[in-house]
Amino acid sequence: MTTAKSDTIAAQISKTLASRIIAGEIEAGSRLRQDHIAAEFGASHVPVREAFRRLEAQGLVVSEPRKGVRVAGFSLEEVREVAEMRAALEGLALRNALPHMTKSILDQAEEANRASDHARDVQSWEEANRRFHRIILTPCGMPRLLKAIDDLHTASARFLFSGWRAEWEAPTDRDHRAILDALRTGQGEMAASVLARHVQTIGQKRPK
Repeated sequence: MTTAKSDTIAAQISKTLASRIIAGEIEAGSRLRQDHIAAEFGASHVPVREAFRRLEAQGLVVSEPRKGVRVAGFSLEEVREVAEMRAALEGLALRNALPHMTKSILDQAEEANRASDHARDVQSWEEANRRFHRIILTPCGMPRLLKAIDDLHTASARFLFSGWRAEWEAPTDRDHRAILDALRTGQGEMAASVLARHVQTIGQKRPK
């Protein structure tokens, strides 16, 4: 198996497992067995181990010596830590994105915000919400920073799914509207400030 093909399979496996973990289909504490996963995806153990490394980098699993890999749990302290990290990193990304912001980018963000307002379930809402953030932050042109933010979004999604699994009602995101309004009127610092406050609200939600 070539390295490129192995990386592609590893990405597919990690994405599928991440979706299951985030949605609660695989519970915290559950062990992930290499042989079972390799058999499910028709893959060797090499891309499965790489998938585990990617999931560990996202904080979704933990690797324990002689015990293998299990799904990570999360505490209120971890929720707050992720929120603080997102607030700092997304603020940095947005400030660096400001010189490259265009009407087209803002129109795309507007469309993503409308999609989140009309989402019928938490999965659709989270996808649209993540798309909104990605659209306004990507112009920063800092791939390492964006990768770190994306991993934190994955952790945030898990917290949100945990809290909203029982009941779902699409929230109207006034912060997104305020961010867009500030960006359209050239108030970049105001937009970054609202974004930081907006992201920190996840740290005030207790996981269920």
